[in-house]
Amino acid sequence: MTRNFHYQFAKHYFSELLGPLGDVIVSREVTAEVRQIDVWFSPGTAPKTNLEFLGLIAKMASTACLIEPFRNPPNWSEVRRCQIKLFAMQGDFQREARREERSVTEDELPRLWILSPSCSENVLDAFGAKVDPEGNWPSGVYFLPAGLRSALVAINQIPATEETLWLRLLGRKRVQQQAVNEVNALPENHPFKKNILEVVANWRISLEISQNLNEEEEELLMNFSSAYVRWREDTLREGRLEGRQEGRQEERQQMVENLLRVRFDSLDEQLSRTITPLLQLSPEELTRLLLTLSRQEIVARFGG
Repeated sequence: MTRNFHYQFAKHYFSELLGPLGDVIVSREVTAEVRQIDVWFSPGTAPKTNLEFLGLIAKMASTACLIEPFRNPPNWSEVRRCQIKLFAMQGDFQREARREERSVTEDELPRLWILSPSCSENVLDAFGAKVDPEGNWPSGVYFLPAGLRSALVAINQIPATEETLWLRLLGRKRVQQQAVNEVNALPENHPFKKNILEVVANWRISLEISQNLNEEEEELLMNFSSAYVRWREDTLREGRLEGRQEGRQEERQQMVENLLRVRFDSLDEQLSRTITPLLQLSPEELTRLLLTLSRQEIVARFGG
C-alpha cells in the first residue's frame, strides 16, 4: 500500500509543480504491451510561472520526459521496466514524425528520470550510471550512457539547497522531514507553498484514516504531520474552512493523540499527560521530537 500512496502522491505532486510549465499527464498508457508512465511531461511554449522556483526539477523538465518516482530503491528489473517505457515513448515520437514527414533530432527525444530515495553502487554499476563529468548537475544525479537518455537520481545524495527542495520532498526519513520543514518555512507568497502543502496534507489524511499501517506508512504519516498542521492553520486563518480557535485546538490535540498511537501502538495514561505540553510546540518541533525521542524520553520531558 505504501508504494501506491507514494506513486499517487508523486503524481499529484508533479501535477502541481509542472502544471504551470506545460502539459502533465499522469498514468499515461504507451503502445505495445500496455504500460503506464507515472508522470509524463512535455514543456509548454509559454510557462505560466518563473522556472527558478522549481530549481533542479525545472532543469529536468526542460525537455519532454518521463518521471518515475520510487519510494524504495529500484532493483535492476524495475530500472529496465522504466527504460522499456522510455523506448516505447521514443518510438511513438519517431512514428508521429514519420507520419508528418519530418525528422526528430536526438535532443527532441524524451528523457527518463528515475527518482529514488537512494541508489546502491550495485545498481549504478550495472547500468553504467555516472555523475556529470562537466559538473553541470549536482551530486546524486547519475547519468546512464548517452544513448539511453536516462538518469538515476539518488535523493539522499543531492545537496540540501533551495534548488533541490522539491526533489528532497520525495526522499525518506530525515531527508523528507527536513524538506517538509523547509516548505513550511517558505514565505506565504511563494507560488507553490500553498498548493504543495495541500497535496501533502491530503495524502497525510489518507494515510491517517487507513488501517494497519506498516512501518513505511507510519514514517510518511509522521513526516507529513507538520505540513498538515501548517496547512490547516493557514486554511483556517484564510477563512476557507469553518471553525473557531477551539476547533483548531481540538484538531491539533486529535492529531497529537493519533501520532502517539502510531508511534507507540497505544495511548495510555502516561502518554496522555504529555499531550497538553506537546500542543505548545510548533508543528516542526512537535514532529521532530515525536520522530526522535523514545517513549521514556517523551514521558520524562512532557509528562510532569
